[in-house]
Amino acid sequence: MRHLVKYPIFLIVLTVAKLGNASTLPEGTPESVGLSSSKLDNILPTFKKYIDNGQVPCLSVAVVRHGKIAYFNKSGLRDIENNLPIERDTIFRIYSMSKAITSVAAMILYEEGHFELIDPVSDYLPEFTNQEVYVSGWGDSLKTRIPDKPMTIQQLFTHTSGISYGNGVTAVDSMYNSLGVWNSHTLEELTNKIAKAPLMFEPGSEWSYGFSIDVLGRLIEVVTGQTLGDFLNERLFTPLGMVDTGFYVKQKQAHRFSVMYRWVESDSLGLGKLEPILGQTYTDPKLEPILGQTYTDPNRLQLGGSGLVSTVDDYLKFCQMILNEGTLNEHRILSSRTVRYMLLNHLPSDVNVGVEGIGHGLGFGILTDPTRLGRIGNIGEASWGGYANTFFWIDPKEQLISMVWTQMIPWGIRDFRHQLLPLVHSSIVD
Repeated sequence: MRHLVKYPIFLIVLTVAKLGNASTLPEGTPESVGLSSSKLDNILPTFKKYIDNGQVPCLSVAVVRHGKIAYFNKSGLRDIENNLPIERDTIFRIYSMSKAITSVAAMILYEEGHFELIDPVSDYLPEFTNQEVYVSGWGDSLKTRIPDKPMTIQQLFTHTSGISYGNGVTAVDSMYNSLGVWNSHTLEELTNKIAKAPLMFEPGSEWSYGFSIDVLGRLIEVVTGQTLGDFLNERLFTPLGMVDTGFYVKQKQAHRFSVMYRWVESDSLGLGKLEPILGQTYTDPKLEPILGQTYTDPNRLQLGGSGLVSTVDDYLKFCQMILNEGTLNEHRILSSRTVRYMLLNHLPSDVNVGVEGIGHGLGFGILTDPTRLGRIGNIGEASWGGYANTFFWIDPKEQLISMVWTQMIPWGIRDFRHQLLPLVHSSIVD
């Protein structure tokens, strides 16, 4: 275990990051970066049908190659009820796309020697010291055991920790609900509640989606003595020029914040309609459909795994920093070796994410076998998505970023996340 050294005041003054470039990535013609304009033109008609048929409220699509935006299209409405179009600077809820950002933040501290990946989480968050593993039973008949090995920090990054989201039907999920994990007001409260429930399985033995990255966010707070939001602003958002990314929407930004929609089926044939969640309009506080907290509240729970809002252009800067192996606009965030290490598949050979051909790195899904996945792509491609159907892909081999975003649930209800990559790869001409 490394000593928990909090930044002294004089060090903060000396290391405050210079303001990064707040503009967008540079733009270029498709042909200037080895792409075909005519092939990229197939994207719009393929995706616009979802808008025209009323199946999706809006879509933003971006393609970047060799550091230049070669394609950007936006269509549909960010607020259907008030006929407000989606704009280049529309602010989206990115949900689980927050995970990659928080993971990069944690690796900044790893590079500075504040912890080792193999360190037990309990060395930094003592509430997890006596946490046991679920064996059997329910309620009063619940049986647990001491884990063979303690949960490690690396297992938080890879979702092999045994921590749940509490949204399933297991005995552990039931305990999360009884403990009110989702009703936490701070990360400290959240981790204390999670630690009172057993782990779903022996750490490292399985993959399961859950609050792991949120626990990692709390570890960042403990190590630095800062809130997660302050650390992200200082070490990532400011140097990268991500001016519209954060855990809440400022009042001056509220008019740019998209309404969130839910698809409600009316029959077994899949017919239905889009309904605004809670019926909000763009002038009302936007309510988080999971937490029930207003996005305009500066005191929102800072969930590193699902709490951020952002714009397409902001997130493209983050992705380009990863593609540049840790740097953007002369601001070095991570070393190239660290980024390469993050984009390796860190899962044991007998553990998988439930999708053939996909592994998991440190905060990213990693393409390990495109033939098993059944979709064109290159080994080592990093990606992930968010609850409201926002998706990104980073392909180091092709120096390519692809992105498609909307604001609706349920997750995965439309096929555009499967359609974009074949369209993009077919446009590569060099």
